Amino acid sequence: MIVLAPRVIGKFGPKVPIVAGLLTLAVGLGWLSQIRPDGNYWADVLPASLVAALGMSLAFIPSLGTAISSARPEEGGLAAGIVNTSYQVGSALGLAAMTAVAAVYGADRLGNASALTNGFSAAFIGAAGIALAGAILAFVTLRMSAAAGEPEPAGAGSAEPGGN
Repeated sequence: MIVLAPRVIGKFGPKVPIVAGLLTLAVGLGWLSQIRPDGNYWADVLPASLVAALGMSLAFIPSLGTAISSARPEEGGLAAGIVNTSYQVGSALGLAAMTAVAAVYGADRLGNASALTNGFSAAFIGAAGIALAGAILAFVTLRMSAAAGEPEPAGAGSAEPGGN
């Protein structure tokens, strides 16, 4: 996917793969929420996991590139560090929140496969909702300039002619 990402970004800009990736991630997570207590890995888990992984790679690669390219050249390392730290902290917070959701919906009842599955399904639905919200937020907030695929900084185009 890493080889494909520059082609997709070059053709469509970063907004399209970020939004499509988050939507694909939401679909994969929603699919994972349908796992049954008597299901199996090959039919229930692997296909949904691959869809979710595709969505993550479509969204995360261009979002990192957009964040770094939006910084001044001398601040590129700082921007990359902030984005990577944000990914790590966001993942940790998201995992904690989804673990709490899973526990509320039964995942804390070890030995009860049905309750455990219900809890994990609720967590996957919650995570899918977050991915969907991210897709909507990216769709609404990322703007594109006339240049092929380059993100337009906030406030660009609003300056008066001849102004600084």
